[in-house]
Amino acid sequence: MEITPLIPAGRQVIERYAAIGFRVSGIIYRGPVLIFPDRTIAWPAPAWTPDALLPVVEHGETELLLLGLGLRMSPIPVSLRTVMKAHGIALEPMDTGAACRTYNMLLAEDRRVAAALLPPA
Repeated sequence: MEITPLIPAGRQVIERYAAIGFRVSGIIYRGPVLIFPDRTIAWPAPAWTPDALLPVVEHGETELLLLGLGLRMSPIPVSLRTVMKAHGIALEPMDTGAACRTYNMLLAEDRRVAAALLPPA
């Protein structure tokens, strides 16, 4: 029985993650990344601020942003949640492994999801 989710062609699938970075749709990214269904970008400023997450707002198609916080959960600023909510984007903080798995599952369901991921180091 096939249990791998069916992902539409051209979508960015998280294949692997490690302490040094991520492999997304066959391309290796070192360090933090922002992943959207249609593209992945290196994230040079991994901070939980509205400015650091501006590319998510500018993308314009995200309803849910998964925050991969590394190996453990940590609090995110309430102001960040407030700003993102004003743009119609809900935030879900979790450890990076859970964020990767959740992103792939929601992508398979064709949801409007993105992920901001720190390597699990």
